[in-house]
Amino acid sequence: MDNRLCDELLQEVFLKLPSSSSSSSSISLVSKRWLHLYRSSKPTLSLRFNNPHHHFFSFISLLNQHLSLSSLSLFLLSSSTTTPTTSLLLSAISSCSSSSKLVSLTFLPAPVPLSSIVSLSNSCTLLVSLSITLSRPVFLNWVLYFPYLKLLSIVFCYEDDDDDGGCSEVFESKDFDKELSLETVCFEGIRRDDLGIAWLWKRCKRLKNLKLLSCQGIGSSYSSFVHCLQGIQQIELKTCRSVLDGVLLEIAQHCSSLESLLVHDGGSREALLHFFSSCTSNYLRKLDFRLPMDLENNHLFVMAMNFRGLSCLRLQSCCLVTGQGLKALGMAVSNGLEELALINCHVVEREKGLLATLGQHLRQLRKLDLSHNEMLFDKDFISMLVSCTHLVDLKVRGCKRLTSVAILSMLRSCKRLQNVDIMHCLGIESDAIELLVKNCPSLTRLEVEGSKLSDAAKIWASDKFIEIV
Repeated sequence: MDNRLCDELLQEVFLKLPSSSSSSSSISLVSKRWLHLYRSSKPTLSLRFNNPHHHFFSFISLLNQHLSLSSLSLFLLSSSTTTPTTSLLLSAISSCSSSSKLVSLTFLPAPVPLSSIVSLSNSCTLLVSLSITLSRPVFLNWVLYFPYLKLLSIVFCYEDDDDDGGCSEVFESKDFDKELSLETVCFEGIRRDDLGIAWLWKRCKRLKNLKLLSCQGIGSSYSSFVHCLQGIQQIELKTCRSVLDGVLLEIAQHCSSLESLLVHDGGSREALLHFFSSCTSNYLRKLDFRLPMDLENNHLFVMAMNFRGLSCLRLQSCCLVTGQGLKALGMAVSNGLEELALINCHVVEREKGLLATLGQHLRQLRKLDLSHNEMLFDKDFISMLVSCTHLVDLKVRGCKRLTSVAILSMLRSCKRLQNVDIMHCLGIESDAIELLVKNCPSLTRLEVEGSKLSDAAKIWASDKFIEIV
């Protein structure tokens, strides 16, 4: 009885240890009993394999030692991983003692045979999150076999003519037209001819988050795609230039609950202007764009007229916007904007006085990111900080011209700072960093090169429980 109580107490302690801490990695050195207790209590496991076939039996043994496993991630680093090897690994997952407790499974990047997915559905009955790679042709109606699935992430890859994937079995489902419970979908690499995706679009009436990455199509006509848009709150489109016009058109018309839109690496000026002009959502609060040659002042002026409720604006590498557009938008959202990012935006360096004006308009800012503006000088940076006294999160990573004077301004103006990123700021010296660690009252996290930390700074950071990254 005493031993059991001791074991339970140890497991409670192990659960509270951060997975990345040195304490966690040292547990196995104490005794085999401690190692067994640690593994049996650990709810998450992430493994990377170079040659999974050579470690198959060790993998089975490791799985069976993790009796409380609820989240499993496998990353196969070898590009030559074969379908039989993949099937063996998935079979081991299906047969392990904790399979019925799994709620999250990630298996990348080797394609998963559909027959193995059907097998998983029989053992991993509580899966809430599934991230996998699938080969073509695309069949997705197996999703019906996972009734609790909320998050589905799929990377679509090459054609596989050898694997029928148990498609005939999947097609026999009596609930073929049943509505899915999915709330988050992330698809990468959709092509125009991936027609099997249309089945899923029509049945995702509860979708809240949609991410499309490197997609050349949506796998169907837009008449199927619009079925999933009505309740969507967050959309991310990365490197999807060929479908962006059509997707933005449908989003503007059908996403009346949209709160957040991200568009990176591939835009269309006309499609963006149409979206900003005709978006039907009254809830849009966050916009995030990385569009070097597509976003311009006309877009910012329309945003200023139609999106006065923005709380977050993130612009990265947007070379065509000028201070005129940013000032107009800053005035329009002055009452509510809490987060602003102008990352690698030439206008920050090019137009003197811009940051001072933005600071005067945006006095409620809590998060500011000016990273990778290499020609940003102390004077312009400080002119904004004096107005932004509510900042809790400040990032100036890669701003090489900032000096220790910038740190002194942070201490004077920003008393509430909790997170600061000054990595790769060549002009900021160790003495200034020591002052920041010592005198910033709310600081909890600092990102800076270890070589710039003096012994005194390390002691102060330890005493004040400041995380140094």
